[in-house]
Amino acid sequence: MLRLITLSVTLCLAAVAARADLKTSIGTLQTDLVARGLDQPWGLAFLPGNAFLVTERGGSIWYFDGRGGKSRVAGVPPVAARGQGGLLDIAAARDFAVTRDIFFTFSKPQRGGAGTALARAKMSGDNARLTDVRVIFEMTPGSSGGRHFGSRVVEARDGSLYITIGDRGYRPGAQDLSTHNGTVVRIMRDGSPAADAPFRFVPGVAPGIWSYGHRNPQGAALDGRGQLWVVEHGARGGDEINLIKRGANYGWPVISYGRHYSGLRIGEGTAKQGMAQPNHYWDPSIAPSGMMIYQGDMFPEWKGNIFVGSLKFSHVERLDVRGPRVTPAEVIKGDETGRVRDVREAPDGSIWIMSVRQGAIYRMSR
Repeated sequence: MLRLITLSVTLCLAAVAARADLKTSIGTLQTDLVARGLDQPWGLAFLPGNAFLVTERGGSIWYFDGRGGKSRVAGVPPVAARGQGGLLDIAAARDFAVTRDIFFTFSKPQRGGAGTALARAKMSGDNARLTDVRVIFEMTPGSSGGRHFGSRVVEARDGSLYITIGDRGYRPGAQDLSTHNGTVVRIMRDGSPAADAPFRFVPGVAPGIWSYGHRNPQGAALDGRGQLWVVEHGARGGDEINLIKRGANYGWPVISYGRHYSGLRIGEGTAKQGMAQPNHYWDPSIAPSGMMIYQGDMFPEWKGNIFVGSLKFSHVERLDVRGPRVTPAEVIKGDETGRVRDVREAPDGSIWIMSVRQGAIYRMSR
């Protein structure tokens, strides 16, 4: 009897320890631990029936069944897990219930080093392995640097796929349309460029480029109108949020609101004709990563707001959006926000926060 009482108390204490509260502008919100024991988690994808997938940068995909079960998914291809590279973002296709399709980005070993790539695969019926794994896009050329891979994948309303790619540490590449460095690419599920890709029929342009002049876009999300927004790392200052326009040049490294880490000025200043201005920039840098634009019903006060995870300051920042104007609204911070890699809206409207420092994922709800 004593043993049963002790076990019951232990389980109750564990449940209490797994639940916390975060103070926000709309009150104190309940925060529950939904996954732990993760090593460098990077991406999160929701599946039917409360299940979800999580990537670890080292090369693992984990399946969580939504009832406390966790298992490693087999069949992940080799990744170049060095520096900032590895297994990165993941997304379930909107028609997953029918097709079982998922998409994931990773730093693919290539001649000369590695490059950002996107693979399409099917989840087996028992969720134990990936089948029919096909790389449908990879940036060219590869390079030996271990930084600025991007990389998020977002499915547009028409089923096409946006992929964000960093400059790979080679700044001039972000202005060179013959490479994929520093671009947002838009392709179809078979890997072909979108029919309305702005440079599709321009000789010498790398296939699929939708926008360019980006430094290291590590967050991307659609708003309620289906428009793509991207958040990217600056250098010393100059982190940006950009509403992505077809064919636009976002200026890196010709213009920036930041400076090189040495303190030297970047490029030609903060503005130049023909180059887009950010909708918002941070100085000092917050080291932004994943982003989400809230559309749910659990927090109607926040509908249409942008949420961005900060790796540097370990918080989630909420920003108000009024047309093209983006204004910081609040910082959400607690023990659960240590180096936030990703922020996602769950199917039930709750907000999930991925903490690299804690190796955990938390669910924020009312």
